Amino acid sequence: MSKTQSTHIAIAAVAFSLGLLGLGAILKSAALEVKGMERTVTVKGLAEIEVAADTVIWPLQFSDADDDLEKLVERIEQKNDAVIAFLKLHGFNDNEISRGAQSIVDKQAREYGGEGQQFRYIARANITVYSSQPSKVQNALAKVNQLAKQGIAIVQDSYETRIEYLFTGLNDVKPAMVQEATEKAREVAIKFAKDSQSQLGKIKTARQGQFSISNRDSNTPQLKKVRVVTSVEYYLSD
Repeated sequence: MSKTQSTHIAIAAVAFSLGLLGLGAILKSAALEVKGMERTVTVKGLAEIEVAADTVIWPLQFSDADDDLEKLVERIEQKNDAVIAFLKLHGFNDNEISRGAQSIVDKQAREYGGEGQQFRYIARANITVYSSQPSKVQNALAKVNQLAKQGIAIVQDSYETRIEYLFTGLNDVKPAMVQEATEKAREVAIKFAKDSQSQLGKIKTARQGQFSISNRDSNTPQLKKVRVVTSVEYYLSD
């Protein structure tokens, strides 16, 4: 290969390299310009509804005491039957009522205490109502003092006997709530675009927040508040 040819090849290689560098610089500049022109706004939309609980769990707990274990067991069984009869009288069926485990404590068998107690044995019984009709529980609660007249004191002030109201129809209300939250987010985005003298574009990203279910207030746990917040990012243009 002659010296002249070698020189021409070298010049061509340098020119090609410079061309690639120039093209890279142009593409980088164009990418920066596109990114700089991309403007977005992120907004949130809230949807909230009030619903009635559709399921209730009602634990009924009572106790009794005696020095005669056999008599105590017999009396606890009688009280169990009386509580179940009361529940059936107020509209609950066998499928909604379940008997829990009974416990009996022998205070003399303990390694501590025991002296000075009135009775040797203490028995506790539990019955649980699981129903899809919370209104029946509300009605029965108003008349639970009828059991007290039979010598059955239902415990109502402990965590274990707390009535639990549930709403299980979340899937039925989800679509409408998500739509409402998204529409509210768009209303906010439109106002922002108008105030900034911009045009609202398409959605860039959207995130559906978690649904939450809480009591409407502490006095009416049978009424629930369902809430969801969506986050939507829109493009903006001049």
